[in-house]
Amino acid sequence: MSTSEFPGWHGTTIIGVKKGGEVVIAGDGQVSLGQTVIKGTARKVRRLSPGGYDVVAGFAGSTADAFTLLERLETKLEATPGQLARASVDLAKDWRTDKYLQKLEAMLIVTDGDDLFVITGAGDVLEPEHDVTAIGSGGNYALAAARGMMDSDRNAEQVARDAMAIASDICVYTNGNLTVETIRK
Repeated sequence: MSTSEFPGWHGTTIIGVKKGGEVVIAGDGQVSLGQTVIKGTARKVRRLSPGGYDVVAGFAGSTADAFTLLERLETKLEATPGQLARASVDLAKDWRTDKYLQKLEAMLIVTDGDDLFVITGAGDVLEPEHDVTAIGSGGNYALAAARGMMDSDRNAEQVARDAMAIASDICVYTNGNLTVETIRK
């Protein structure tokens, strides 16, 4: 079966919300192959602690590719402790220029509690406006919902959870089984 005939992996919504001295990254647990749910309890949000430095990362896309990127990010963070922006830019540069990494199909949202970034395979390290970002199949739904809640009394975790609930009601590749990680400053 050629790759054009293969139904492709779909699924994942990851959101990052920065509000009131905390940053939350939340992700759903659904992995789908074509129109079939393969797993509903995947963990797509991870806490990394290179050298005792706390970073949370969420990924959308190919799981194997995302794990490769997370390992590379952890290596970059060990080389530049406490400098998430520098490690993210270094990873994005490698991702864009390395022939092996160029083929990886994933995106990351990362935070150290101060900064919040989206890292892409196009060499981008994006800092979101409005302190909220989302990626994945339901990312636009979660992003719109969260942006609408940012002026409310909800804290960052409540915004993330409520936005993910809305996304899971709309996107068939997103479920309500969440992994939520928070960094407070």
